[in-house]
Amino acid sequence: MSTNDIIPRIGFQSRIRRSPYFNATRRYGCKVYSTYNHMYLPMSYDDPVNEYWKLLNDVTLWDVGVERIVEITGPDAFAFTNLLTPRDLTKCAVGQCKYVVITAADGGIINDPVLSRLGENHFWLALADSDVLLWAKGLAVYAGMDVQIQEPDVSPVQVQGAKSKQVMQALFGDKVLELAYYDCMETDLNGMPVVIARTGWTAEVGFEIYLRDGKRGEELWQTVMEAGKPYNISPIGPCQIRRMEAGILNYGVDMTLADNPYEVGLDWLIDLDQDADFIGKEALKKIKQQGIKRKLVGVEISGDPLPAPNEQPYWSVSYNGTVVGKLRSFTYSPRLEKTIGYAMVPIEHAELGSELTVETVISEAKMMVVEKPFLDPSKDIPKS
Repeated sequence: MSTNDIIPRIGFQSRIRRSPYFNATRRYGCKVYSTYNHMYLPMSYDDPVNEYWKLLNDVTLWDVGVERIVEITGPDAFAFTNLLTPRDLTKCAVGQCKYVVITAADGGIINDPVLSRLGENHFWLALADSDVLLWAKGLAVYAGMDVQIQEPDVSPVQVQGAKSKQVMQALFGDKVLELAYYDCMETDLNGMPVVIARTGWTAEVGFEIYLRDGKRGEELWQTVMEAGKPYNISPIGPCQIRRMEAGILNYGVDMTLADNPYEVGLDWLIDLDQDADFIGKEALKKIKQQGIKRKLVGVEISGDPLPAPNEQPYWSVSYNGTVVGKLRSFTYSPRLEKTIGYAMVPIEHAELGSELTVETVISEAKMMVVEKPFLDPSKDIPKS
């Protein structure tokens, strides 16, 4: 038997943390795990296409306890949090959430969390896969501000899909239906303290439930599953197909510390005109003034569906036989009946309609730059 015949797997070990829902995900048949923020992330219970249709037609439950929370409190919490991100937080009211980027001094992207403002000086950052807790604690040492920074006992799950409102109404009553897109509220469920947010990683109708007592993780999981039975609820992993259709980026894949917000199309998160300073402000001003030399673009790839991207490194993108960039993510969309993806290419090849080629493990395939998001650019679905 060659080494290529051995099926790789993740070995569970004590140094990688488990969410409060981990045992429930095992019990409900999770087949594949990855690691994220030093924790196990349930990736799939079923074929990814089957999970995609469950999301679109019914309702799904995800263990996203890997979205570790950085909590910032104290008299100077607002000023300190505003220092972390280019987004002007004076425009974020208590009870609102905002998608933000956290930038380094050179403008590189450290993380792209969802920020929740629970009080005038009480903020949560629900993190992508990088060590923002250490970054924030390091900055606080020299910031000269009165803040407390910690990882609280908070673990989210996502309830996403066409029938998610019905499930959440069954759990929390009519009040949950009053939440606007990207709003949040503090409440409880059978005595379990939670925060509910109209957010998610799907651009479908959806909610996140942030449990504030990790000892009750399996109880919350089972309570949601019972409420969802009439609506054909299923546990699934993060839906790569739907997030890519929606133009959602995956930190560590589509964008990294080596990329800045202008290059990946997140310049709408940068408020350079605000009075307050923030980390990377001068660098981002310079980048905007000089213009970018490369850009993350949406692409359509011709031919048959390609092998799963999580099994491949970045593939080379070429123009007239010369390598000019990399394909960062791709997936086959059953609804669009196309292979779609994101590629980082020089700005001269970023115009809509630009024709390129990508070198796959199968053969060379034609690729065209297209508009993204690929579906629902105004986000009418999640706002509904």
